[in-house]
Amino acid sequence: MTEFQRICLVHYHEIGLKGHNRSTFEMRLLKNLEALLSDFDVVTIHRISGRLCVFLREGTDWETEKRCADFIRKVPGVARVSSGYKCERDLAQMEQAALAAMADVDDFTSFKVQARRNHTDFEVGSMDMNRIIGAALCEAHPEKQVQMKNPDVVVGVEVVQNAAYVYARSVRGVGGLPVGSSGKVACLLSSGIDSPVATWRMARRGAVCIGVHFSGRPQTSDTSEYLVDDIAHVLERTGCIGRVYVVPFGDYQREISLTVPPQLRVIMYRRLMFKVAQEIAHREGAKALVTGESLGQVASQTLDNIRCTDAAVDMPVFRPLIGTDKLEIIDMAQQVGTFEISSQDAPDCCTLFMPRNPETHAQLEDVLEAESALPVDQWVSELADAAEPHDYKCPGYKKKKPR
Repeated sequence: MTEFQRICLVHYHEIGLKGHNRSTFEMRLLKNLEALLSDFDVVTIHRISGRLCVFLREGTDWETEKRCADFIRKVPGVARVSSGYKCERDLAQMEQAALAAMADVDDFTSFKVQARRNHTDFEVGSMDMNRIIGAALCEAHPEKQVQMKNPDVVVGVEVVQNAAYVYARSVRGVGGLPVGSSGKVACLLSSGIDSPVATWRMARRGAVCIGVHFSGRPQTSDTSEYLVDDIAHVLERTGCIGRVYVVPFGDYQREISLTVPPQLRVIMYRRLMFKVAQEIAHREGAKALVTGESLGQVASQTLDNIRCTDAAVDMPVFRPLIGTDKLEIIDMAQQVGTFEISSQDAPDCCTLFMPRNPETHAQLEDVLEAESALPVDQWVSELADAAEPHDYKCPGYKKKKPR
């Protein structure tokens, strides 16, 4: 059998709906894949007729190609990845490539051929290609059944201007938009379950994410910082986070706890956190804040308390998990790969100096009155200056040039 070059054909959905700027989104996804696939033997990546094609080095085996496809599927912007071969626009070669692609697939009983040509200069139409290639597969595998609706395997054949691409194994991707196509956001990132998922969901919408982690240091240990670093390393595998700022917040929480009425402490902590995150966002050129809040999940996440914390800043605050429950968030965390890390216990600022009975329906007037006793502007500047940046691999992230 002729040796064909192995390829991973990257399909996208949402990018295909774009108008005149579609090529910008395609190139962003292409650049992301080029950077993120550095550990694989990739020769080049090309745009071909509404797809991206990842060409693997000669001699790449099936297991490596499969691992590459399984990696690509997790990159935001990818709707589906098909593993297969490139061959010449020759029916005999297409038949051989289809046999090779089918041989790569795990156990199955039914299949169909789905061919299309993107250029009419190829004389054989799609229906004829289905029939001819399907007949060759039936002859080679008489034990397999042709099934037009919901087959176990779809053998895809795509004929473009100068080549044909044949594949049989397709895996679903995470979808969305490529990171770097929707601006930059600053995410309040704890070592818990929710905020890493919220960060990932924003990255999946094309945003470059900057994490801001408020550590209880020096009032608590720095364990949460190590967990956040582990979380960031998971997110960076697919280019979903560019930088994390660690803010030593413990001493300021202590000052708030000594000054503010106990029931308002949580609101005051969060207002200060929002203000510091906004200052860091301004310095980074980010246009919005992101939190992992879910409506009603804890005392700080009631409508009244959310209103009081939002009033601390003047930039948009996105809450991608606001309508989800804990079980849904846990399921997403397991898919992203952060759940095991987030499940580890670590003292952090969220549990530091917590009141016994926090206010669940704070009034903004009361909050502002209590806050007036604090040197908030000075603290915001001090905390933003003290924030410690840690960089991660994100092709879409560009450091903001100092003014």
